[in-house]
Amino acid sequence: MNVISLTRDLIRFNTINPPGNEEEVARYVGSILADHGFEVDYPKYSEGRLNVVATKGLSGQVAPIVLTGHLDVVPLGAKEWKTDPFEGRVFDGKLFGRGSSDMKGGIAAMMMAAIQCFNDDPPKGGVKLIFTADEELGCNGARHLRGSGYDIGSASAMLVGEPTSNAPLIGHKGGLYIKAKTTGVTAHSSMPELGDNAIYKAARAINSIEKLKFDVSEDQLLGFPTINVGTIIGGLNLNSVPDKAEFTIDVRSTPKLENAKALSILGKILGPEVELVKMVDLDAIATVENHSFVKLVAKVCNVDLNSEKIQKAATYLTDASVLAPWLNNVPTIILGPGEAQMAHQTDEFCFVHKLEEAVGIYKRIIQENGKM
Repeated sequence: MNVISLTRDLIRFNTINPPGNEEEVARYVGSILADHGFEVDYPKYSEGRLNVVATKGLSGQVAPIVLTGHLDVVPLGAKEWKTDPFEGRVFDGKLFGRGSSDMKGGIAAMMMAAIQCFNDDPPKGGVKLIFTADEELGCNGARHLRGSGYDIGSASAMLVGEPTSNAPLIGHKGGLYIKAKTTGVTAHSSMPELGDNAIYKAARAINSIEKLKFDVSEDQLLGFPTINVGTIIGGLNLNSVPDKAEFTIDVRSTPKLENAKALSILGKILGPEVELVKMVDLDAIATVENHSFVKLVAKVCNVDLNSEKIQKAATYLTDASVLAPWLNNVPTIILGPGEAQMAHQTDEFCFVHKLEEAVGIYKRIIQENGKM
């Protein structure tokens, strides 16, 4: 087994979310880790959907390093793939398949590094692997795990294996996902004056959102908050005045604009004719650049975080929003072999050399962190 063959094996499990069906791949991952001396637990998320928590070498004196990733992947999209998305075909220095970059390649590299690090220089404090279900639709697997009362234990630091081309990122924006609802009164479309059009209310609200600029300063790491309307549905048929409509709002927040404040602003702007229902409410995360763990990871990755030319924060949301606060705001780095621009794309791929490189990077971080 090597990181390439393991990534291919993981890709062959269809974990498109929805519905996810992560149980089979979770048990496969767990069986490999158990064969290498890890204690493995499978906290249930829902029917046919499991999280995986695997530990080895834990010490009562030193907290372990945590490596985490998600087992689900996004749908294939409407565009036809040139390769079988569940084959894991390798050619031209690339490994193709749904999840190769986001993020079964990262999980495979973490597994290989965690297994190998005990062969010659076992890390003080040990290793904890947390692989979650249902991350893509709002970190639901991790949120359920935390809400269930599961004893997650402690951690000295955390690596999140999302796609970064093996370049460390020290934070990402928060996420506030909202379902907005408008209601009206139905009538025949030939007599619209007898009804109350819910779609017009939604349209007015959406127009206000398009013009909205949150009046907050720029965060030094995460920039400005953003807002986007992603979906809209409404009405029953062509020749009726619609009595209901729904649309979704995606706010990406920063420490300069917390989610509660963003929700309050939206409520005031949209007014009482729009009902706002929170779907996901996750805060931004960031680790200070001068933290010893950040310096360690930057050194291993040969990156100068003082350079203004490099990206320091992820544009996407991760399970770190749930796990980092749960682990007492442990220092957290987003670091994975995948290509961020390949995430959710047709013909998704990960460079083979990045996968191989990631194993060495993770292994060295695990071992060096254990000496700190």
